[in-house]
Amino acid sequence: MQRSQRTANRRWRAPALGLAGILLFLLVWELAPPAGLVDARYFPPALEVLGYFVANLGDPEFWRAVGDTMLAWAIGLAIAVVAATAVGLIIGSSRFLRRATHSTIEFLRPIPSVALIPLAVLLFGQRIESSLLLIVYAAFWQVLIQVLYGVADVDAVANDTARSFGLGRLARIRYVVWPSMLPYLMTGLRLGAAVALILAITAELIIGSPGLGKEIELARSGGAVGPMYALVLATGVIGVIINLGARAIERRVLAWHSSVRREVPV
Repeated sequence: MQRSQRTANRRWRAPALGLAGILLFLLVWELAPPAGLVDARYFPPALEVLGYFVANLGDPEFWRAVGDTMLAWAIGLAIAVVAATAVGLIIGSSRFLRRATHSTIEFLRPIPSVALIPLAVLLFGQRIESSLLLIVYAAFWQVLIQVLYGVADVDAVANDTARSFGLGRLARIRYVVWPSMLPYLMTGLRLGAAVALILAITAELIIGSPGLGKEIELARSGGAVGPMYALVLATGVIGVIINLGARAIERRVLAWHSSVRREVPV
């Protein structure tokens, strides 16, 4: 009985502490402008921003912008994950390719995606393709590096055993490489999902592609400070939802893995 009670307490402790942190942040935010710590013209109180945020929930234009952002995010992330997984399996399965591409990967990976904004504008203008170029480039490296780590982490004994039993390359990838790589792939997916959202908002903010980022810039240029912060808050909420969703998928897909089983209270 005491053990189950302790388990229940641990289960609720983290959400309670998280909620307390959010409430404390909102309290400081609400009190800072009246106290003169920040200029209320440029940083309005929390309740005012929350009022605009709630009002946005009933605005069709807001949901249209959310849909544009999420469409670019989903398409870009899907392309990046599929491409990075395929390329990672091909490169990781060959010692020659790993050595031949190492320098190229290390050169291209640190290039900031925002540096490609001029190229994206020249190629696609303000269309969604500009956002996709930045999203795919940024998320691709997040997933690829994890896949390469996962392939490199395959047990050599298990791989040799599978080869000795006559399993071909595709069969070894399916039954040996894939299970070992999957935890790394899910980590790459979670990291790539967050980066994809950042780049989607960035592209809309700077390039003017349809979405929340464009609405934030329009509110800023129009002097609508409160609505602007409400839109920024909306992007934060979407980011939290995406992270929670990615973690839920990771726990579901890796329910068999020891890293996930250790998270389950016993």
